[in-house]
Amino acid sequence: MQTVHSLDPLRSAIQTLRQTGTVALVPTMGALHEGHLTLVREARKRADHVVVSIFVNPLQFGVNEDLDAYPRQLERDCNLLEPEGVALVWAPTVDAMYPQGFATNIAVTGVSDGLCGASRPGHFDGVATVVCKLFHQVLPDVALFGEKDWQQLAVIRRMARDLDLTRPHVDAIIGVDTVREEDGVARSSRNAYLTAEQRAAAVTLPTAMKAAIAAIEGGAPVAEALGDLEKALLAGGFASIDYAELRDAESLVPLDARSDRPMRLLVAARIGKARLIDNMAVVPR
Repeated sequence: MQTVHSLDPLRSAIQTLRQTGTVALVPTMGALHEGHLTLVREARKRADHVVVSIFVNPLQFGVNEDLDAYPRQLERDCNLLEPEGVALVWAPTVDAMYPQGFATNIAVTGVSDGLCGASRPGHFDGVATVVCKLFHQVLPDVALFGEKDWQQLAVIRRMARDLDLTRPHVDAIIGVDTVREEDGVARSSRNAYLTAEQRAAAVTLPTAMKAAIAAIEGGAPVAEALGDLEKALLAGGFASIDYAELRDAESLVPLDARSDRPMRLLVAARIGKARLIDNMAVVPR
């Protein structure tokens, strides 16, 4: 497994890989866990070579967010990736990704509105900009992202379609099911911020979401089900709720009633120093 930190060696390595097959990209910010490794294993099924990017992207962190505290553990991450058959780790420096004078920003409207887009202004501009750069740098045949960040996945798919980064009618942006702990809590690098007591309380999130989904699918008013969800989170140890919404799964248009199209229940809530996000499918009527 090769690890490169600047663009010229990356391009040379990608050219060599392409001589013997297809390339899949798994973009990450490092601090890898089983969720990331699941993406890598799925990538190996879909391409001859797997490239994993590890870059803590400053453009997607807002003021007073955890950019400085976000874990950076490249050696550990590489030790996890090598046994998984990863061909190349692209771990650019900030200067390599955003050289002096960098002045370009990609904004994807619509799907970025509300949800994390409201509570984290500029976040999805940063995501779209860095992912667009990664696509141009690695030129992957497919790229894989976790469904835990559902709004992010929607933003990336919209950007890829709008900027012709993928071929029409080809599903080159692959969403992979959220990886969960045995108690149902979604795997996340930010779970490391939780104390043992907070981690035990975090199970309230998937439990309350499943109850809300059951209520909605059973015919309960959406507002009532979401209200009960929020009450359960606050009673279970969460300090505050950024959002709890039912939305169209593709367009992310807010829904105040159960639809006949695929839907997602999306929630973000704060407990201790962590802001946890999750989403689950809701069966159409």
